[in-house]
Parts: sequence; C-alpha cells; structure tokens
Amino acid sequence: MVLGLVAVTAVTHSVPAANGLGGAADPPSQALAAPGVVSESKGAIDAEYHKIMDDDDEAQAEVDRWIRENQEYAAKGAGLPQAELTRRIRERFEPVRKAYEDFVKRHPEHAGGRVAYASFLGDLGDEQAAKEQLETALTLDAKDAAIYNNLANIYGHLGPVKKAFEYFTKAIELKPAEPVYYHNFGTTVYVFRKDAMEYFALNEQQVIEKALGLYSNALRLDPDNFPLASDVAETYYTIKPMRTDEALKAWTNALHVAHSDVEREGVYIHLARIKMAAGRLAEAGAHLNAVTNTLYSELKSRIASRIQERQREPKETNAPPSAVPEKKQPLDPGS
Repeated sequence: MVLGLVAVTAVTHSVPAANGLGGAADPPSQALAAPGVVSESKGAIDAEYHKIMDDDDEAQAEVDRWIRENQEYAAKGAGLPQAELTRRIRERFEPVRKAYEDFVKRHPEHAGGRVAYASFLGDLGDEQAAKEQLETALTLDAKDAAIYNNLANIYGHLGPVKKAFEYFTKAIELKPAEPVYYHNFGTTVYVFRKDAMEYFALNEQQVIEKALGLYSNALRLDPDNFPLASDVAETYYTIKPMRTDEALKAWTNALHVAHSDVEREGVYIHLARIKMAAGRLAEAGAHLNAVTNTLYSELKSRIASRIQERQREPKETNAPPSAVPEKKQPLDPGS
C-alpha cells in the first residue's frame, strides 16, 4: 500500500500482484461505444486508456524511488518526515486519479479502464472504491478472469471471505494456466483456514493440504517465483506433526530460486529453525553461520541461543526414569 510508506516495487498493470489487486492479465473485452461509432473513435479511446496506465506506472515508479531513497536517508539520520512524504505522494498521484475518474465518467462501459482504475485505488489503500469499480467491470465483462481474481483479493481483505473462494475458483476456471490465481487462492485458503474448513467441509489439516495443492499448481506454472516458493515452504510450519523432510525440501527449493543475498539468508534462517527442531544441531549452526545481514541479527541470535540450550540438554541414559532429568520438549519451529 503506497501511502502506508512501506517498501514497494514498481507496480504495473500487466499481471495481478501475488497478494494485491493487480490489473488485468489480458486486455478485457470492452463495450466501448454504441453501434455506428467509427473505428477511429475506438482507437482514440484505447490510446487514451493506455496513456493513463503509462502515466500511472510512471508515477508508481517515481514514488517507489522516493520511498527507497527516503528510507536510505532515514537510516543515516536524515530523510523527510513521514507526513511530508505522504503529502508529496498524494500530490504526485492526484493527476493520475483525476485522469482515471474522468475516463470512466466519459467511457462508463470501458471495462479495462475500470479494472486499471481499481488497481490504482487498491495501491492507494482505497479497497472499497476499488471493489466498486471491479464490480461494475464484472457486469461489463463477466468472462475476464483477472476481474474475478482482483475482486477475490478484496473479498479476502474486506469479506465475506467465502466470496473470495468462489471468485478465485471462477478465475481459475476461466484461465487455468495463470499461476498467480493459484498462488492467491492458496494464500487465502491458508490464512483463512476456519472459513475454508466451513466452505469446503474439510478439517484444518485437509485445508492446509488444499493450500499446498494450489501452491503446487502455481509452482508448476511459475517455478522460479521466490515469494511463491517461500509461501509453500512456510506452510509446513502448521502441519502437525511437521513433515521435516518435505519442509526442508521446500526451503531448499526456495533457496535455489532466491534472487538476492537477503532472500538466501532468510532461507538459511528457516533451514536452521527446522533442523534445530529436528535435533540436527550442527547443521542448524552451519546455516546460521552463513547469515551475515544485520536484518536477521535478532532472529539469528534467538535461534543460536536455542541451539545452545538444546546442546546443554543431558544425554539419554539407561538409568531409572526417576534419575533422569526431565527432557525439554522440542521447540516449535514456528515459534
């Protein structure tokens, strides 16, 4: 959410974001004008539509750069106050908002314009307004999978969550080869497990398996997606008892598709936690030794302390039970 001043990456309108609104994956079919309007008019409308999206992307990229630079300055004791940066961001986006508003007012049956406007509103955190635009777009083009996906994401945030399940299912039915739809669906099922249990008539572990199945489809279609691979691996923390070998395999897969040292070291943290919980303390320590980024200093310290505690636990003996100190339970890797 841009106005929340979190670190973000440049937002475009080509593919729906994994956990956000996104835009249409394909240009939706559009009812642009009444019969009899010359083709040049349609071309002019499309040109205006794409120009607004280009301006939107340009504004998003500039704001992203402001946020990154301000974070760097803040780390050095400088940087703008958050209120001032927020004001600048709002001012930068205002002409884009007005352009979208004017476009959908003059071309109310242009489904693509409404989808793009909804994505813009979602980036600003105005999900209710985005929902209204998408619901109107759906009445104009009921076969656009991206509209169902984007609405499902909003229902996942605003409710009802069960509507999100319905709309993700419809998006996948319309476009079964789009990995982001499976990813979004899997995340929503995983996060809202109680709702999913009721909707699909499953128990919690079966719901987790369903989420893993959706993630598996997404990975099959997009095997180099690190955030997706990480989501798959994190799911194993909630499976009881933990399937250690499968969890380690999932995190190893995430390690193979990591794109930066920060991502790789984050994976090392998870590998250390799981191996520590499994009693493979030397291997866990080796993973921690590979973590050098200060971003992970606190987590690294906590896991290292737990490893030391486990190493100090008395070894099992053949002495009568009363003579053996009570053994600590394995630490929950998700704690």
